[in-house]
Amino acid sequence: MLIIASLLLILCGLVHSILGERYILIRLFKRDNLPHIFGSDQFTKGTLRFAWHITSFAWFGFAALLVLLPDSRILLFTVSIIFALSGVFSAYYTKGKHLSWLVFWIISALTLASAVNG
Repeated sequence: MLIIASLLLILCGLVHSILGERYILIRLFKRDNLPHIFGSDQFTKGTLRFAWHITSFAWFGFAALLVLLPDSRILLFTVSIIFALSGVFSAYYTKGKHLSWLVFWIISALTLASAVNG
């Protein structure tokens, strides 16, 4: 179950970074009304790009933890809660249109089941 959850996290991270860069960030950066901080919009663009991709890095880290520390019930419960809440936020703020909520809830269920069945 944890391998499946880890693979889903890696897939989410890759899709998030690749599609987000291609379809959201590039288009956003073409706008001429981004805030100018420190004299230009370059800091704003760099911050948005960093914040976008660091989410993927965090998911890769969660995937590694699930594989490397499968016996840590506290870790598994924590990951389950984080992804259950991530699913709630995703479903709520996109009105269910962004299907990440479904993947997040699957990851939450798999890690919770692993923690309970330990």
